[in-house]
Amino acid sequence: MPMSAGADNPIIQTRFTADPAPLVHDGVVYLYTGHDEDDAGGFDMRDWRLYSSTDMVNWTDRGSPASLKTFAWAEQDNGAWAPQVIARDGKFYLYAPVRVAGKPDTVIGVAVADRPEGPFRDPIGKPLIPARFGAIDPTVAIDDDGQAYLYWGNPDLWYVRLNRDMTSFSGEIVKVAKPIDYQEGPWFYKRGPHYYMAYASSCCPEGIGYAMSDRATGPWVHKGPVMDPNAASTGNHPGIIDYKGHSYVFGFHYELNFALTPIHHERRSVTLREFRYNPDGTIPRLSWWNDEGVAQIAPLDPYRWVEAETIAWTSRIGRDRDRPYRWAPGVTTASAADGGVHVTRVADRSYIKIGGVDFGRGAASFAASVARVRGRPTIALHLDRVDGPQIGTLALTGGEGQDWVTQTTAVTGATGVHDLFLVFHGDGDGLFDFDRWQFRRQ
Repeated sequence: MPMSAGADNPIIQTRFTADPAPLVHDGVVYLYTGHDEDDAGGFDMRDWRLYSSTDMVNWTDRGSPASLKTFAWAEQDNGAWAPQVIARDGKFYLYAPVRVAGKPDTVIGVAVADRPEGPFRDPIGKPLIPARFGAIDPTVAIDDDGQAYLYWGNPDLWYVRLNRDMTSFSGEIVKVAKPIDYQEGPWFYKRGPHYYMAYASSCCPEGIGYAMSDRATGPWVHKGPVMDPNAASTGNHPGIIDYKGHSYVFGFHYELNFALTPIHHERRSVTLREFRYNPDGTIPRLSWWNDEGVAQIAPLDPYRWVEAETIAWTSRIGRDRDRPYRWAPGVTTASAADGGVHVTRVADRSYIKIGGVDFGRGAASFAASVARVRGRPTIALHLDRVDGPQIGTLALTGGEGQDWVTQTTAVTGATGVHDLFLVFHGDGDGLFDFDRWQFRRQ
């Protein structure tokens, strides 16, 4: 019988990510996030990142679809705060708070793209929502009658009615009566007959609360917590979707930061939880994020080329002299000039886990596209655990050339559904760059 594969929380380990904004489009979950710099002490955010999944376990890094450079009129040193993207009329619209000179210094910009992956461009050359105190954390939804609404705010809650072009608005900016525990990070959506406003609640630490209404403009009736505050995370930011018959709430915590240091830094990590609505449409009270994440919707097909940056988990195998740890920095990703993304920082004992790989009746070989090979590194292929049954080893050859080269090896014992671990060995760090991989049938 196929094994039951699950995600790992946090769901992204190659970078520090925050403020999740999931978008379901054409059968894919596109997850837009903020990005905390690796050396951030306080908030240090200069671009937005994008990940995608069709199984909620394996997430493919799509690079950076937008950055502060997208908004040439914005301050460029910091301020790429919480975004959200929505699709309309064949276009994709990104709403993001950025900083400008003066006080108040927060505005909301809008950018547009032809694809969910971007690149996004600034269509109006100025802020959509001009400078105001608390003009952060935009959230957007389109009602059944076609009217789009943009909400935002910390510590107050505001909205405008967007025009059909999604890059302008009509009428006044309206301040609404906020739920009693509202702090920031609103997430506005409609499901069935109900309108929902989830948000980061209280402060600090922050949990996730929510309110409901029978109208897009409120009044908003407080319904309680989705998740209670927890001292492990000073902040939070919800994103809630339905996908393939399942309901999910995204948020973040600081687990990867605290895996590296006991000192609090603004280096956050996006998390994921599945839940079921109550019969009356209310949301159940959930316990804090766990390590296990969610169940996989469908297994991954290894007989097509799989991007190496499709990752359920990455870390590094400990040695007998290391103190025990759940996570240490594994691989990361880089973008080429053409926008393509690949895996880099491949170090000795680092590994990539891919969840729920369906080998079917059996695989005969494994191929990997690699470049910039240093020394004689290997990719060991293990099932189910980092030290699980080994089905093959690919010994890489060649020099440090820039061109991608496909290398292959035979495998045995790969049948059925298993988690796959690609374990890297070699002398030191920066062993090679890794673009994609594929198994081939017997």
